[in-house]
Amino acid sequence: MKVMLSTGPGIGFATAERFAKEGFHVVLTARSAATVANLAARLKAEGYSAESRSLDAGDLAAVAELVAEVERKHGKIDVLHYNAASLRQPTLADQAAGSLLSELAVNIGGAMAAAKAAAPRMVERGDGAIFLTGGFFGLSPNPESASLSVGKAGVRNLALGLFESHRDKGVHVATVTVATYVNAGSKEAAEISEEYWKLYTQPQENWSAEVTYSG
Repeated sequence: MKVMLSTGPGIGFATAERFAKEGFHVVLTARSAATVANLAARLKAEGYSAESRSLDAGDLAAVAELVAEVERKHGKIDVLHYNAASLRQPTLADQAAGSLLSELAVNIGGAMAAAKAAAPRMVERGDGAIFLTGGFFGLSPNPESASLSVGKAGVRNLALGLFESHRDKGVHVATVTVATYVNAGSKEAAEISEEYWKLYTQPQENWSAEVTYSG
Protein backbone atom coordinates (compact mmCIF):
# COMPACT_ATOMS: atom_id res chain seq x y z
CA MET A 1 0.00 0.00 0.00
CA LYS A 2 1.29 3.46 -0.86
CA VAL A 3 1.88 5.86 2.03
CA MET A 4 1.21 9.58 2.30
CA LEU A 5 2.49 11.78 5.12
CA SER A 6 0.38 14.92 5.48
CA THR A 7 1.09 17.91 7.73
CA GLY A 8 -1.62 20.35 8.70
CA PRO A 9 -5.45 20.28 8.60
CA GLY A 10 -7.75 22.05 6.11
CA ILE A 11 -6.24 21.62 2.66
CA GLY A 12 -3.99 18.96 4.19
CA PHE A 13 -6.93 16.86 5.31
CA ALA A 14 -8.82 17.32 2.03
CA THR A 15 -5.75 16.18 0.10
CA ALA A 16 -5.15 13.24 2.41
CA GLU A 17 -8.77 12.18 1.92
CA ARG A 18 -8.37 12.44 -1.87
CA PHE A 19 -5.32 10.19 -1.81
CA ALA A 20 -6.97 7.80 0.68
CA LYS A 21 -9.76 7.32 -1.85
CA GLU A 22 -7.08 6.07 -4.25
CA GLY A 23 -5.92 3.42 -1.80
CA PHE A 24 -3.18 5.30 0.06
CA HIS A 25 -2.52 4.79 3.74
CA VAL A 26 -2.38 8.34 5.12
CA VAL A 27 -0.52 9.56 8.17
CA LEU A 28 -2.16 12.77 9.33
CA THR A 29 -0.36 15.28 11.53
CA ALA A 30 -1.31 18.49 13.32
CA ARG A 31 -0.26 20.30 16.46
CA SER A 32 -3.39 19.22 18.38
CA ALA A 33 -3.44 15.48 19.12
CA ALA A 34 -7.21 15.56 19.62
CA THR A 35 -7.86 17.39 16.35
CA VAL A 36 -5.74 15.08 14.22
CA ALA A 37 -7.09 11.96 15.96
CA ASN A 38 -10.62 13.06 15.07
CA LEU A 39 -9.61 13.63 11.45
CA ALA A 40 -8.06 10.17 11.22
CA ALA A 41 -11.18 8.69 12.80
CA ARG A 42 -13.30 10.35 10.11
CA LEU A 43 -11.25 8.70 7.39
CA LYS A 44 -11.34 5.31 9.07
CA ALA A 45 -15.12 5.60 9.49
CA GLU A 46 -15.32 5.99 5.70
CA GLY A 47 -13.35 2.79 5.26
CA TYR A 48 -9.98 4.37 4.49
CA SER A 49 -6.58 3.53 5.98
CA ALA A 50 -5.31 6.28 8.28
CA GLU A 51 -3.41 7.06 11.45
CA SER A 52 -2.57 10.25 13.32
CA ARG A 53 0.45 11.87 14.92
CA SER A 54 0.74 15.07 16.92
CA LEU A 55 3.41 17.35 15.45
CA ASP A 56 4.70 20.84 16.08
CA ALA A 57 5.75 21.73 12.52
CA GLY A 58 7.99 24.47 13.89
CA ASP A 59 10.12 21.89 15.73
CA LEU A 60 12.44 20.98 12.87
CA ALA A 61 14.05 18.06 14.70
CA ALA A 62 10.60 16.61 15.43
CA VAL A 63 9.63 16.98 11.75
CA ALA A 64 12.70 15.05 10.64
CA GLU A 65 12.16 12.37 13.28
CA LEU A 66 8.54 11.90 12.24
CA VAL A 67 9.61 11.33 8.63
CA ALA A 68 12.12 8.74 9.84
CA GLU A 69 9.51 7.10 12.09
CA VAL A 70 6.98 6.75 9.29
CA GLU A 71 9.66 5.30 7.00
CA ARG A 72 10.67 2.78 9.67
CA LYS A 73 7.10 1.73 10.29
CA HIS A 74 5.83 1.59 6.71
CA GLY A 75 9.06 1.11 4.76
CA LYS A 76 8.61 4.24 2.65
CA ILE A 77 6.81 7.52 2.09
CA ASP A 78 5.40 7.79 -1.42
CA VAL A 79 3.95 11.29 -1.02
CA LEU A 80 4.91 14.01 1.45
CA HIS A 81 2.47 16.92 1.62
CA TYR A 82 3.53 19.92 3.71
CA ASN A 83 0.55 22.14 4.44
CA ALA A 84 1.40 23.57 7.88
CA ALA A 85 1.36 27.35 8.29
CA SER A 86 1.17 29.98 10.99
CA LEU A 87 -1.75 32.19 10.00
CA ARG A 88 -1.17 35.07 12.40
CA GLN A 89 -1.53 38.47 10.75
CA PRO A 90 0.97 40.95 12.15
CA THR A 91 2.36 43.77 10.08
CA LEU A 92 6.12 44.13 10.17
CA ALA A 93 5.73 46.96 12.69
CA ASP A 94 3.48 44.83 14.91
CA GLN A 95 5.52 41.63 14.61
CA ALA A 96 6.74 40.67 18.06
CA ALA A 97 10.49 40.25 18.06
CA GLY A 98 10.22 36.84 19.71
CA SER A 99 7.61 35.45 17.33
CA LEU A 100 9.14 36.00 13.89
CA LEU A 101 11.54 33.07 13.93
CA SER A 102 8.97 30.68 15.42
CA GLU A 103 6.46 31.60 12.72
CA LEU A 104 9.02 31.24 9.94
CA ALA A 105 9.99 27.87 11.41
CA VAL A 106 6.44 26.68 10.71
CA ASN A 107 5.90 28.53 7.43
CA ILE A 108 9.11 27.49 5.70
CA GLY A 109 11.50 25.77 8.14
CA GLY A 110 9.26 22.74 8.60
CA ALA A 111 8.85 22.38 4.85
CA MET A 112 12.61 22.41 4.37
CA ALA A 113 13.16 19.92 7.20
CA ALA A 114 10.49 17.56 5.87
CA ALA A 115 11.79 17.70 2.31
CA LYS A 116 15.39 17.20 3.45
CA ALA A 117 14.40 14.16 5.51
CA ALA A 118 12.13 12.52 2.91
CA ALA A 119 14.01 13.18 -0.33
CA PRO A 120 17.01 10.83 0.11
CA ARG A 121 14.94 7.65 0.38
CA MET A 122 12.77 8.74 -2.54
CA VAL A 123 15.87 9.36 -4.63
CA GLU A 124 17.21 5.91 -3.69
CA ARG A 125 14.00 4.35 -4.98
CA GLY A 126 13.73 6.67 -7.97
CA ASP A 127 10.13 7.38 -7.05
CA GLY A 128 8.18 9.78 -4.84
CA ALA A 129 6.51 13.16 -4.56
CA ILE A 130 7.03 16.16 -2.30
CA PHE A 131 4.12 18.58 -2.47
CA LEU A 132 4.05 21.97 -0.72
CA THR A 133 1.05 24.22 -0.21
CA GLY A 134 1.96 27.70 -1.39
CA GLY A 135 0.00 30.90 -1.35
CA PHE A 136 -0.46 34.01 -3.46
CA PHE A 137 1.18 36.06 -0.72
CA GLY A 138 4.40 34.48 -1.95
CA LEU A 139 3.88 36.31 -5.25
CA SER A 140 2.07 39.41 -4.02
CA PRO A 141 3.06 40.03 -0.39
CA ASN A 142 0.41 41.23 2.03
CA PRO A 143 1.78 43.83 4.48
CA GLU A 144 -0.86 42.71 6.98
CA SER A 145 0.64 39.18 7.00
CA ALA A 146 4.36 39.81 6.87
CA SER A 147 5.72 36.51 8.19
CA LEU A 148 3.21 34.41 6.22
CA SER A 149 4.11 36.29 3.03
CA VAL A 150 7.81 35.63 3.57
CA GLY A 151 7.05 32.00 4.37
CA LYS A 152 4.99 31.43 1.24
CA ALA A 153 7.69 33.04 -0.88
CA GLY A 154 10.09 30.59 0.70
CA VAL A 155 7.81 27.63 -0.02
CA ARG A 156 7.57 28.61 -3.67
CA ASN A 157 11.32 29.06 -3.98
CA LEU A 158 11.94 25.74 -2.27
CA ALA A 159 9.63 23.87 -4.64
CA LEU A 160 10.94 25.54 -7.78
CA GLY A 161 14.52 25.20 -6.63
CA LEU A 162 14.21 21.45 -5.98
CA PHE A 163 12.11 20.65 -9.03
CA GLU A 164 14.83 20.34 -11.66
CA SER A 165 17.42 18.65 -9.46
CA HIS A 166 14.96 15.93 -8.43
CA ARG A 167 12.97 15.41 -11.63
CA ASP A 168 15.61 13.27 -13.30
CA LYS A 169 15.87 11.23 -10.10
CA GLY A 170 12.18 10.31 -10.25
CA VAL A 171 11.02 12.61 -7.45
CA HIS A 172 8.29 15.12 -8.26
CA VAL A 173 8.62 18.32 -6.20
CA ALA A 174 5.78 20.77 -6.77
CA THR A 175 3.66 23.45 -5.16
CA VAL A 176 0.04 24.50 -5.49
CA THR A 177 -0.07 28.28 -5.12
CA VAL A 178 -3.43 29.02 -3.54
CA ALA A 179 -4.72 32.43 -4.62
CA THR A 180 -7.94 32.51 -2.61
CA TYR A 181 -9.13 32.08 0.95
CA VAL A 182 -9.99 28.48 1.82
CA ASN A 183 -12.03 27.10 4.69
CA ALA A 184 -11.71 23.55 5.98
CA GLY A 185 -14.23 21.22 4.36
CA SER A 186 -15.03 23.69 1.59
CA LYS A 187 -15.48 23.20 -2.14
CA GLU A 188 -12.21 25.07 -2.63
CA ALA A 189 -10.32 22.66 -0.37
CA ALA A 190 -11.69 19.72 -2.35
CA GLU A 191 -10.74 21.33 -5.65
CA ILE A 192 -7.21 22.00 -4.41
CA SER A 193 -6.91 18.36 -3.37
CA GLU A 194 -7.80 17.43 -6.94
CA GLU A 195 -4.95 19.63 -8.19
CA TYR A 196 -2.55 17.64 -6.04
CA TRP A 197 -3.92 14.38 -7.43
CA LYS A 198 -3.44 15.70 -10.96
CA LEU A 199 0.17 16.57 -10.12
CA TYR A 200 0.72 13.09 -8.74
CA THR A 201 -0.69 11.37 -11.80
CA GLN A 202 1.15 13.50 -14.39
CA PRO A 203 3.49 11.52 -16.67
CA GLN A 204 7.06 12.29 -15.68
CA GLU A 205 7.83 13.98 -18.99
CA ASN A 206 4.99 16.43 -18.29
CA TRP A 207 5.67 17.15 -14.64
CA SER A 208 4.80 20.67 -13.45
CA ALA A 209 6.61 22.52 -10.69
CA GLU A 210 3.71 24.82 -9.88
CA VAL A 211 -0.04 25.03 -10.27
CA THR A 212 -1.97 28.17 -9.32
CA TYR A 213 -5.47 27.73 -7.90
CA SER A 214 -7.67 30.81 -7.81
CA GLY A 215 -11.07 29.28 -7.10
